[in-house]
Amino acid sequence: MSPRRIAAAAAAVALSVLASVAAAQEAREMKGDGWSAAIAPVSGFTGEMTMTMESETPQDMAVTEAIRFEPWQMLDELFRNDIVFVMRAGPSDWDAPDDPEAGPMDCTGQRPLSNRGDDAMRQLGTLLVVNELRPGRILVSERCAAQQTYAALERGMLNLDMNALDGMTADLDPRLTRLGTRNGGDGASLREVVMDWDGGEGEGPLLVITHFDNVEAMTNFRIYEGEMLMVDPKRDGRVLGYLRLASATPDPLRYPADVVERSMAE
Repeated sequence: MSPRRIAAAAAAVALSVLASVAAAQEAREMKGDGWSAAIAPVSGFTGEMTMTMESETPQDMAVTEAIRFEPWQMLDELFRNDIVFVMRAGPSDWDAPDDPEAGPMDCTGQRPLSNRGDDAMRQLGTLLVVNELRPGRILVSERCAAQQTYAALERGMLNLDMNALDGMTADLDPRLTRLGTRNGGDGASLREVVMDWDGGEGEGPLLVITHFDNVEAMTNFRIYEGEMLMVDPKRDGRVLGYLRLASATPDPLRYPADVVERSMAE
């Protein structure tokens, strides 16, 4: 058999294996009081989590966003209590000043979440609950954008279910605050937080809300604002995939101008 035919045969086998794995991950539907939700593939690698309200809803409670995640093949892993969602703080106001010397809790000197970012994180909180991804524990950087992100997530959870926070604990953690040197984030401290997680009391996974530099330093992944990486402490901190809102875009500080412009044009 020629090299070309061998390569074609190998590709066909790979696609067959991929298809069988994808088929093993079945789409899911959930239904609650006044809402329904679904998890379904949108391509061979990408899945989507959506929610539909069955009646007219006030704007501050409406959900028009969807969660995109990759790979679709990690679907079953998403529901483990012993994994960690490593999240970058939500979309910020890029027109606001940001003082690099401001203290962690000096919100007057830090770039806050934008109004759009606050609402996006509120919707993300609702989507996490309806899709049965509510964290059992949340650790938050002391910096203001991270705290604002958590507050918006919490508001979205409670909008859907006034008991959504029962059994969940949330605390500030200075290990998620430190940004390391000007040449990079503090990946070691973030890794310490991740590797300490063993599933807790079994109420849900750990969610940590930190910052771009720290996430990149630990994982070598560059992520959008409000995006989460799913990390497995049992596999030495391996990144299994990502989740982010379908509306998420690259920001002008961390991504080249042409990447940002191309995203805005799509």
